[in-house]
Amino acid sequence: MASLKEILLRRPVAATIRLTVPAGAARPAPPVGPALGQYRLNLMAFCKDFNARTQKYKADTPMAVTITAFKDNTFEFTVKSPSVTWYLKKAAGIESGSGRPGHVFASTLTLKHIYEIAKIKQSDPYCQYMSLESISKSIIGTANSMGIKVQKELD
Repeated sequence: MASLKEILLRRPVAATIRLTVPAGAARPAPPVGPALGQYRLNLMAFCKDFNARTQKYKADTPMAVTITAFKDNTFEFTVKSPSVTWYLKKAAGIESGSGRPGHVFASTLTLKHIYEIAKIKQSDPYCQYMSLESISKSIIGTANSMGIKVQKELD
């Protein structure tokens, strides 16, 4: 049970906002501006903090960000690494997956590619307690649903 001090220190949450913003390219223009503006949050503070946190990634890498807006017009945010589908498309060198997954293969990847993507995804807050094997299995499932064939080694 929470102590009285913890209960008094909790701030009431106004909203939880989820956005996909390119790394290092947060600007107070759409989609960031209208999403944060309706909760009267400081747009420039978010843009500066987000761009500082994502400067290690290449430009135009889509980053998922979850913003918790509090009723006193303050906010906190967590940045997740890009989606698995984005990594799979980049590794395979394709623009989009197969139109008929399971029948027509868009590309082929090796288990080494899958393992490297799993190592990156393991740093995500939601995956940090999962084993590398279970993350890899999930990525293989995603690849199969996109029409990307996974082999041990390329022929």
